Amino acid sequence: MASAIARAGLLAGKVSVITGASSGLGQAMALEFAKQGATIVCADQTPGPNANKNRLTHEIICDRGGKAVFISTNVADESDMLKLIRDSANQFGRIDIMVNNAGIAPEASEPRPIWETSLQTFERTWGVNMRGVFLGCKYAGTQMMRQERNREDGRAGTIINIGSILGVLGKPGTPAYSATKGAVIAFTRAVAMDYAPHGIHCNSILPGFTRTPMISAMTENVEIEREMAQRHPLKRLGEPQDIASAAVFLASTMSDGITGLNLSVDGGLHSQLGL
Repeated sequence: MASAIARAGLLAGKVSVITGASSGLGQAMALEFAKQGATIVCADQTPGPNANKNRLTHEIICDRGGKAVFISTNVADESDMLKLIRDSANQFGRIDIMVNNAGIAPEASEPRPIWETSLQTFERTWGVNMRGVFLGCKYAGTQMMRQERNREDGRAGTIINIGSILGVLGKPGTPAYSATKGAVIAFTRAVAMDYAPHGIHCNSILPGFTRTPMISAMTENVEIEREMAQRHPLKRLGEPQDIASAAVFLASTMSDGITGLNLSVDGGLHSQLGL
């Protein structure tokens, strides 16, 4: 049944590389892409969150009848990213979808105003959240320009960057994280213009406050979680599946006319603030 569903999916026959695929949003996107028929390259530093060997993303996909592999990758390291793209293309023949999702947020558990934020924290956050996106766009896009366009949608490839609503909103205590995510927004627009003549779509998704391990420290208290949910017009926190569904839309033929878009999936939070 799983294989039959996969063959009929919106991403049937496509190859997707997803960074940060071991947990959170990355895992949700990997599972949903596989459900929609894509072959998945799960890229992360370890195959499971915090080196936990239970419920590995690529194994879950394979157990469900899909096709997936894991490649250990530090997205801030250029040689690692080059190897990821080369190995993926060599193994599967092409890369149709690149999802630059890997990210860190030290300020989620330890918010600090700018005057208390160390240069080390800023540079480490920038290295993963922005340098990793740059390298992913650069090397995956280069591979996509070399390959034939997909006959169904005319695309040479699709790039999806994961930003954050905090790249648009101001939140105290998050100068490093917010700076990197704001950079992703501007970067996505510029990259989309570079790649458009080559048949490569580039968009980003801006999640709001979403139930992932990254923000678990912020929502351990039930009252805090309830208060955060009430700030959203939809009166709930986001779920990883919300982001996964948006990513499928951007990766599929349903978004053929879209590139350079920064898509907010935040329960209406930024619209409520008039942004």
